[in-house]
Order: sequence, then C-alpha cells, then structure tokens
Amino acid sequence: MASSSSSWFALLLFVGLACTAANSNVLSAGYYEKTCPNVQGVVRSVMAHRVAGEPRMAPAVLRLFFHDCFVNGCDGSVLLDATPFSASEKDAEPNDSLTGFTVIDEIKSILEHDCPATVSCADVLALASRDAVALLGGPTWAVPLGRKDSRAAADPESTKNALPSPKDNLEELITMFAKHGLDASDMTALSGAHTVGMAKCESYRDRVYGIDNEHYIDPSFADARRQTCPLQEGPSDGKAPFDSQTPMRFDNAYYRDLTAHRGLLSSDQALYGGHGGMQDHLVEMYSTDGEAFARDFANAMVKMGNIPPPMGMPVEVRLHCSKVNY
Repeated sequence: MASSSSSWFALLLFVGLACTAANSNVLSAGYYEKTCPNVQGVVRSVMAHRVAGEPRMAPAVLRLFFHDCFVNGCDGSVLLDATPFSASEKDAEPNDSLTGFTVIDEIKSILEHDCPATVSCADVLALASRDAVALLGGPTWAVPLGRKDSRAAADPESTKNALPSPKDNLEELITMFAKHGLDASDMTALSGAHTVGMAKCESYRDRVYGIDNEHYIDPSFADARRQTCPLQEGPSDGKAPFDSQTPMRFDNAYYRDLTAHRGLLSSDQALYGGHGGMQDHLVEMYSTDGEAFARDFANAMVKMGNIPPPMGMPVEVRLHCSKVNY
C-alpha cells in the first residue's frame, strides 16, 4: 500500500498535469462515456430535485450559463469566488443578482465522489442549463462536452463590458453577439431564454415610465409594471417576470409579448418594432411557431456553448467550482 505522502504527491502531480492551455480539446457529446458514464444522469437527477423544490433555480442556472459564456468563453469563470489576489465576476454589476451556485456545487460534489477530478465545472453548467430548459417544458439537445475550467475570473469592469445591457438597442445587441460568433438569428433565438425568469425594477424602469422613448410600449402593460416598480428608487423596488403569461414555462410566449409591444426590457423590445424586415419576421414566426423557436433555440445554445476561452488561457478541471486548484 502506498504511503500517505506518496498518495498526496500523486494527487498534486495529477492536478498539475490537469492544468493545460485553452483550446486544446475538441468538444463531443460522448466525452465522458468511459471516464464518467453517469454524468448526465447525476446532473439530471439533481436538477429535477432542486427545481421541484424551488422552480426559480431553473432560470437561475440558465442565466448562469449565459453569463459564463459571454465572458471569456464557457469556462466556468462565473462560478469563482473572489480571493485576496483576484476579483470575481460575481461582483460585477450585471452579475450581482445571479443565483443557482449551490445547485452547481451540489452536482459537482456528487461527481467528485463518483468520478474524481474528471468532469469540469464548465461542463456541469452546460448540462445543467440544458436540463433547466427541459424541466420547464422546453427542448432538449445533445451537449458537446470536454470544456475545461479557467484558473482566473475576469475583472468586474471587463465582465460588465462583455455582457449585454438591458438598455441595448438592436445594433448594439447584434454587435455584442457577433463578437462571440453568433449572428442576428442566433441572438433572436437565444433571447427567447427570457420566456422564463425575472428582472429587477432598475432594469425596466426607464421603459415602463417612458424614459426610453425609442420603443413603443403597450400602455396597460406599462401601467401594470409600474405597480411594483416606483419611479423613485427605494426599498420597495420589485421584480417582474419577463413573460407575464407563462412565467415559469419555457415556450414562445416571449415573442407574442414582443409583437404586442409588451417586452419588459428595452433590449427585449429592440428585437421587434412592427415595421417589417427580416428581424420582425423572425420574431413573428417564433410567436406563432413554438416548434421552430424550440429547434432554433437548441441549435443556438449548442453554438453558444462552443465559445472557447481565449487562446492560451490556463485551464484545468477544478475540484471545487468556486476556487481554483492549488
């Protein structure tokens, strides 16, 4: 039997070897077939249990995946806590309301027991976001796997600049998504993630009070939203669902809201102006054809999930999602 010191040295050697450079792996759906064959079952089981007890965890996990991939690629960096030596993406203004971290930690803990130092936190997040959509009645898809976790998070300013703003116009949104290899059609389909979840009052205040006069808003909708979002900021500021019809069902109601000028955020309504053109036609199609939306959303999620970290970034398989290996 090996001594404890020898075992500890072996672990350190393994962790050291696990630190590689980004872009060295090709993603594939069968990446863990031999090394951790039950990974998808573990993720699905934990997600089903947690969402059954707290449904809001589904949109929360889905949002985590978006906010991870848009900042230095899908590398699990959004999960890292701050340290005395490094900042955390969690502390950036767009991320201060993120939740769902405990769900990812629970999945990772089980996988570390079953398949030590094998499944990356970035892959856990990719799988969990897919299952979050399916659990709310949306589509499912084969998730390419083999991502690695970054050993550092982006600073708060870089994080903020990398994420879309609730006040972005159509041109700004298209430019933002294009930086990640996603075209206007991908952007329109991915925006349908707002068929579930909530937004803070500060994100939609300008729209419902007419301060954003670029996009027409249905007056009755604006009045309803003002009831929980006072003009003056204060402790009573409330959240509102993106989709007031079926806020916890992953369907195409978001697009029906847009065609009725009932988009909650300015960046939502920016997708549809009612003036014709390719962009409006795409929103109109999704508003009447839920299957087309589900298909295009699934394809766009795979495409977004393939956004790699910057070339040469140090990566690893983290043993704990909130901190790097030492």
